[in-house]
Amino acid sequence: MKNIFLFLLALVLHVSCSKNDDQRERNPYLTDPVVSLNLNLNLPEYNPLRFPGSSVITSQGIKGIVVYCVSETQYFAFDLTDPNHIPSECSRMEINGPIATCPCSNDDNEYNLVNFGRHTTEPDAKYPMQSYRAERNGNTVVISN
Repeated sequence: MKNIFLFLLALVLHVSCSKNDDQRERNPYLTDPVVSLNLNLNLPEYNPLRFPGSSVITSQGIKGIVVYCVSETQYFAFDLTDPNHIPSECSRMEINGPIATCPCSNDDNEYNLVNFGRHTTEPDAKYPMQSYRAERNGNTVVISN
């Protein structure tokens, strides 16, 4: 009887605790593609990531991934698909400095890469850009989820 009680208590605790209690609800427009990139900063195509304020675009993710260099030790990585509508042919965002803009004609969606990919005019009402983990390890920037 004691074992059953402990099992039920453990089950209730497990179900009631969630890792996502303080996060926004799941974005219904986007999937979670598996991302695993190692960007070698010694290669010419990734050399811009050595300089704050610059970025590179890779082909992984839903519509590609932009990796933005904030400082020598801090990087942000975001999916290039607009998080506030279903991915389509025009939903791949364009990058201009730290701003990502959706080129779809009916959208005014603009996101700030330095501000954690949040929408520039409606940060609390719109989904932020889908982010990935970005860490520098020696001369390599590792992007993953």
